[in-house]
Amino acid sequence: MCTELTEAQYARIAHLFPRQRGNVQVSNRETLNALLYLVRQGCVWRALPERYGRWHTIYMRLRRWAERGLLEQVWAALLAERLLTEEVHVAALDSTIIQLHQHGAGAPKKRGDRRSGARAAAGRPSCTSSRSTSPPRCCSR
Repeated sequence: MCTELTEAQYARIAHLFPRQRGNVQVSNRETLNALLYLVRQGCVWRALPERYGRWHTIYMRLRRWAERGLLEQVWAALLAERLLTEEVHVAALDSTIIQLHQHGAGAPKKRGDRRSGARAAAGRPSCTSSRSTSPPRCCSR
C-alpha cells in the first residue's frame, strides 16, 4: 500500500471530494493520507501524528464522508486508478467490559418466607388496629 498520496495522485481522484469552503485547516488530501496512515498502522485516533492535523477534525470529516457513502467511492477509485496496491478488509471487534461489584455477580436468591407471607401467618389482618380486640368493620363479613 502506498504511504501517502502525492498532489498528482490526489488530482486523479479529487473530483470525488466535496469542495472545501471557509477556513479549512486540513485539506482533503491530508485527511485521506491520515486515513491511509490509520489503516496501515492500525492505531487509535488519538495516536495520529500531528502532521495530519487534529485527530478530532480528521475523525469528524471521515465520519461525515462515511455517512454520505463517499469512502466507498474513494476506495473504489483508489483501486481503479491503481493508487492502492491491495484491497483493504477491516474486521472490528468490540471488547466492552462492564465491572460489577463482587456481590452484583449473581448472589443466590433468598429462600425465606416473604415478609407479607409472615404477616399472614400471624393470623391478624393487616387492617386491624393493635388496640382493638374485635375485628374491624372492613374485615367483617
